[in-house]
Amino acid sequence: MNPTADKHVSVGADLSGLSESEAELRLRTDGPNALAMDEPRGWFAIVLEVLREPMFLMLLAAGSLYLMMGETRDALMLLFFVLVIMAITIFQERRTERAIEALRELSGPQALVIREGEARRIAGTEVVRGDLVVLSEGDRVPADGVMRRSEHLVVDESLLTGESVPVRKQASATRKDLEKPGGDDLSSVFSGTLVTGGQGIAEVVAVGTRSALGNIGDVLRQVKPEATQLQKETRRLVRIFAIAGAVACALVVVTYALTRGGGAHEWKQGLLGGIALAMAILPEEFPVVLTVFLAFGAYRISKSQVLTRRTAAIETLGAANVLCVDKTGTLTENRMTVRKVVTGGVVTSLGEGDALSEEAQIVLESAFFASRREPFDPMEKAIQLAALPALAPTGKLEWPLYREYPLTRELLAVTQVYQTTVSDELFIATKGAPEAILELCGVAGAKRQELIHATEELAERGLRVLGVARGRTRPDALGESQRDLPLEFLGLLALEDPLREGVRDAVQECAAAGLRVVMITGDYPKTARTVAERAGIGPIERIMTGAEIDRMSDEAFVREVRSVRVFARVVPEQKLRIVNALKAAGEIVAMTGDGVNDAPALKSAHIGIAMGQRGTDVAREAASLVLLTDDFASIAHAIRLGRRIYDNIKKAIAFILAVHVPIIGLSMLPVFIPSWPLLLFPAHIVFLELIIDPTCSLVFEAEPEEGDVMRRPPRRRDEHLFGWDTVAISVLQGVGVLAASLLVLWLALERYPVDAARGLSFATLVLGSLALIFINRSWTSSAWSSLKARNPALRWVMIASLTLLGIVLLVPAARSLFHFAPLAFGDFLAATLAAFLSVGWFELIKAVRRGRAHSRAG
Repeated sequence: MNPTADKHVSVGADLSGLSESEAELRLRTDGPNALAMDEPRGWFAIVLEVLREPMFLMLLAAGSLYLMMGETRDALMLLFFVLVIMAITIFQERRTERAIEALRELSGPQALVIREGEARRIAGTEVVRGDLVVLSEGDRVPADGVMRRSEHLVVDESLLTGESVPVRKQASATRKDLEKPGGDDLSSVFSGTLVTGGQGIAEVVAVGTRSALGNIGDVLRQVKPEATQLQKETRRLVRIFAIAGAVACALVVVTYALTRGGGAHEWKQGLLGGIALAMAILPEEFPVVLTVFLAFGAYRISKSQVLTRRTAAIETLGAANVLCVDKTGTLTENRMTVRKVVTGGVVTSLGEGDALSEEAQIVLESAFFASRREPFDPMEKAIQLAALPALAPTGKLEWPLYREYPLTRELLAVTQVYQTTVSDELFIATKGAPEAILELCGVAGAKRQELIHATEELAERGLRVLGVARGRTRPDALGESQRDLPLEFLGLLALEDPLREGVRDAVQECAAAGLRVVMITGDYPKTARTVAERAGIGPIERIMTGAEIDRMSDEAFVREVRSVRVFARVVPEQKLRIVNALKAAGEIVAMTGDGVNDAPALKSAHIGIAMGQRGTDVAREAASLVLLTDDFASIAHAIRLGRRIYDNIKKAIAFILAVHVPIIGLSMLPVFIPSWPLLLFPAHIVFLELIIDPTCSLVFEAEPEEGDVMRRPPRRRDEHLFGWDTVAISVLQGVGVLAASLLVLWLALERYPVDAARGLSFATLVLGSLALIFINRSWTSSAWSSLKARNPALRWVMIASLTLLGIVLLVPAARSLFHFAPLAFGDFLAATLAAFLSVGWFELIKAVRRGRAHSRAG
């Protein structure tokens, strides 16, 4: 706080404040002026929670199987992913705690209080209910209170309301309760807000968790992020595969041993076959895909200056169909700018190439002298920025301030008087509400009506309008009131909080991708409509206000919320209600914001997106994504990447399902055909995993986006990653490879020993798996056209896979380990042809799909 504040406010007998003993009693009774925070869970509790996760159990089961077979390397790899999942869970646990800590920092500044008739400085946490707090320009308000004295106090409440224009405060001797934040001439002040002008004394009414910031903190702790549809589906599938793997393993062990004599050797062989089948059924690649794809997705999005705080939100981006945006600081820059100067009936637009006339420059110059030299008020900062370049060379900046006439509730104007370089001449500069300036200048009749009409037109377009006047006088003629000053009306200044660059294009791109953009603001409906139209949000058939929301039941609001694109005069708790209503209506909601007031809604939304530069710590901690450069256009790019990631996850899952079908078939069928030997042992499964794991986690992750990724609507909320169409096509692909492998095996057994037949069948399976990679790179483009899309990971996987296959087929030591025999080159070519023909039918399906798409387009 300002250390000189106590010198500016006299302490009367009626404002002696609490006694020290009473303050200590209230501190013990109410607790410190700080936000409550739950005790963080210990490491043991977090580990237990992770142990209950199905993904973790599946990884642990697969790792145990690898350890049973002595495959330490693969077991350690799975352990690594276990640690990754555990780290993500712990990270999520800490996010909420950091958000509350950020709120606590805002609510705990130093405070200047009056106790026992004396002003003294104490820690903000020691402020108690009933304390008298001295407030001056530049102070952070330490607790919620009611103004008992106010000398032109102006407060920036954007922290709570999201609106960039400070509000006036007036004193009240009788008010006991708090009003809602926002609006001029109220007597309530709120913890964490900033005093931008004037001074006063406030009586503390609420501290800590009972303050407006404290209420937001309580809501923030209670809001729990939902599991994404992908997470829910994966958990369900994990359970199914785990049970199926255990049952199939037991069935194979028992069936194999009993149908072959039941000796010790048969039981051992059966156990190896059962473990191999369980490994084949257990697709540990699912959690690997989720972890790797989302981690790489976060990296790719970070290159677009978007920080990912909750990786699961990346996948949800592809399904989002509603984007809720806060006006101030999100669509706009949260800083005022002088946009127009009106003088002599001529409107000059700044920043649009219009040359400033001498008359317009005089308006700017006079508005500058009517402002503080080191302003806190955003409008005065904008005026200073616009006027300084022309004023700097004139020498007028050296004029000393002679007297100030502050703004009052009765007269919304401020006047500053300067001593000029001319002896006994004073320069008077006045600015304020246009009506007040016209009154001071004696403008009446048709001229007044013309200026009032111009003011209303500018206000209709969302601009803040100030009247400007000037005058000259001598020190001995200076009046005691602004009404006594000789003022000449100069013109009007119109200021606005400008749209961020690229916002309109980004909104249009979102609309083309099927996202309904909804604006939520605490500003007035007319201003909200103007900004929404400038941003390209529309059509705007209705604007719903916070008062209307309060009058609605939850059920009625859910019915209405889908038809509204603009919400105005909204308070923080209503933002959360809007997000929850949209979710209840079945929408997938992304929410952007930058203020403390946005934090609960950011956390409740399926995807919370915070502004990184102008955003508060609380908003950043509560969000899933953070725009590091505050570039709204980055949202559209993040959505594009989110859709690409989901498409590629779907391709990887389809490949995993397809490739496991022939592995399961070749592991299981020989068990029920006594004349056939076991074809696949754990070593074969591990070899196949060397192809499957890097393919699903690297090749498909690096696949470029489909051409229509931002021209199609968001996927349906009820669309399953493992839908029947995906499963059916994947199974059919896998059955094709299985049929080719079995055909090669059957023909080989007629001509060659068992080990040679096994080698040919295994080669067919490996080559068929590689063919599956090519056809699943795109479910619309042909495999041949997909080759043109650059994917470095694919080249290395192909080279490595063919090299390893060559080693196990040609090197005697490796061939013996895998129970293979030497193969003829002609037989290998036949196996290669069978492998690629086994999946060629899918190319015909893709061609039919392309033909239908072209027909619809035509």
